[in-house]
Amino acid sequence: MRASRLPDLGSRGQGWFLIQLVLFAGIALAGRVGPAWGGSALPVGMTAGLLLIGCGAILALRGLFDLRENLTPFPRPLAGARLVESGAYSLVRHPIYGGLILGAAGWGLWTASPLALLGALVLAAFFNLKSRREEIWLTDQFADYDNYRSHTKRLLPWVY
Repeated sequence: MRASRLPDLGSRGQGWFLIQLVLFAGIALAGRVGPAWGGSALPVGMTAGLLLIGCGAILALRGLFDLRENLTPFPRPLAGARLVESGAYSLVRHPIYGGLILGAAGWGLWTASPLALLGALVLAAFFNLKSRREEIWLTDQFADYDNYRSHTKRLLPWVY
């Protein structure tokens, strides 16, 4: 789906936020279905999961902190907001989304739940679409956004 054809889902993008909450609940519940593996793989998965949860929390919390007064739960930026390019936003354009993806993947590993890992993949695909819709609004609001986008990854530092 082309970014220009992505629906608004409300004047501020409220529908995107509601879908996100449903995905979070599904991933949380999916983690309760398991463990699907045991033995020596379980502590390795739990350790990797804990590391991903920690890295995701740092990325997302730093993104929240860096936004400060620009923070909104909805993808459409606030009127009068400023473009933030420092802190976590110097690594990725959507650090909160990236942090939540890492945390969801970590949860799937921590709980040894293939269903939660699948949910993390669905969440990543969802945040990819949501961020594309958000970037249409950001480009409309900030003249420098295209330049910022050209040298900054979308969701995951150094990866994507």
